[in-house]
Amino acid sequence: MDPSHLTQLVELEDNYWWHVAKRKLIIRLLSRFAPAPGQLVEGGIGSGRNLVEFSQLGYDVTGFDLMSESVDHVRQRGIEDVRVHDLEDPWPVDSGSLNAVVLLDVLEHVQNPVRVLDHAYDSLTANGSVFITVPSYPWLFSRWDEQLGHFRRYTIREFRRQARESGFRVQWLNHWNSFTLPAALAVRGWEKMFPQRTQPDFPKVSGFTNRMLLTAAAAERCCMDIPGVPAGLSLVGVLRK
Repeated sequence: MDPSHLTQLVELEDNYWWHVAKRKLIIRLLSRFAPAPGQLVEGGIGSGRNLVEFSQLGYDVTGFDLMSESVDHVRQRGIEDVRVHDLEDPWPVDSGSLNAVVLLDVLEHVQNPVRVLDHAYDSLTANGSVFITVPSYPWLFSRWDEQLGHFRRYTIREFRRQARESGFRVQWLNHWNSFTLPAALAVRGWEKMFPQRTQPDFPKVSGFTNRMLLTAAAAERCCMDIPGVPAGLSLVGVLRK
């Protein structure tokens, strides 16, 4: 992550609808599949807002990130056990010690995501789980993805393949962020024809629009089990060891 993007995350992660909605979704899944207390590692900690929330829920949290700026900032937020570490290298935790691993929009940033999942598998207890979000639809790959440092976007088949190669079974899998898909299609199509974006940023929205998008995300969460969400800009999954 570019340090300037971290600055934006610090400013937005508490309130911007995309971050808040994703955090609420993962907390809901954690409560269902790996409830606190327990040992939790988040890879790719960003501004640390998620780790703060997970800690308040009762998890003993650890965080890894490539950016020393992220690690320093998260320590200032009161989370001590965070460190600079490449997720593709063996993880500095005891084998079989973790109850949960959280990888939110991380795997698309690494060259070898299966290696990352291998390390997660080795670190988890016998019934441990990994909670993952990734961008969906490879045909949507655009300059936005390149600027964010993405190597790929995911299909359901590719998501399942990487999980299977790492020894996991997919316990739960859905799309999310369906309600902004039409707008994203229009914007990405326009940008492919008329590229103007010079750096990745989060579209600014009014307070009213932010609240409406949070309401839409809450309604979507209610539909994720029955009937499920058939389309969306991201995939969210739970892998069980």
